[in-house]
Amino acid sequence: MNKEKRSAIFTILQEANPHPTTELVYKTPFELLIAVILSAQATDISVNKATSKLYPVANTPKAILELGEKALIKYVKTIGLYNTKSKNIIKTCQILLEQHNSTVPEDRAALEALPGVGRKTANVILNTAFGHPTIAVDTHIFRVSNRTGIAPGKTVLEVEKKLLKFVPDAFKKDAHHWLILHGRYTCKARKPECPDCIIRELCEYKQKTK
Repeated sequence: MNKEKRSAIFTILQEANPHPTTELVYKTPFELLIAVILSAQATDISVNKATSKLYPVANTPKAILELGEKALIKYVKTIGLYNTKSKNIIKTCQILLEQHNSTVPEDRAALEALPGVGRKTANVILNTAFGHPTIAVDTHIFRVSNRTGIAPGKTVLEVEKKLLKFVPDAFKKDAHHWLILHGRYTCKARKPECPDCIIRELCEYKQKTK
């Protein structure tokens, strides 16, 4: 795919949704961090249901530590892998309290040092909470990047690197959100809704649905 076509695709996505953002509900970088940790292999809807009850009770590292792991589990037990995620959240809160003055660091290495935080989560925090032009690649973005031809790759890291290389600078900050929403609602895994796709004419997917 050439740069003119990529630019045209992102122009269309921008016109359709000028101010995209995550569907996770949060008010602070810390709330976003906890929500993203919880969202691994879970839907944003399920995470929002849990955090809507958790955050009014505890939404800081100190408050969650005081809540304790057993009580935390009661709030997040409807989410997959809740035991492991609860342990990671408690450990993360301890590190934030002891090493970062209870604030979420605006640094990739520091973020990835937190339990339950990998490269994808760090990218989400850097992009969504702090406005960095990073692109977190999840299953939706991996699929859309390969199907459309925007940034084909065999691994998540390869796709991420190609997106950072090929997405025009003007669109980099919001590219993550446009691609994930497109994959979630239009370019679906089992059957993409090509007839309703706003970038259908530019997409290079050979097996478009009718």
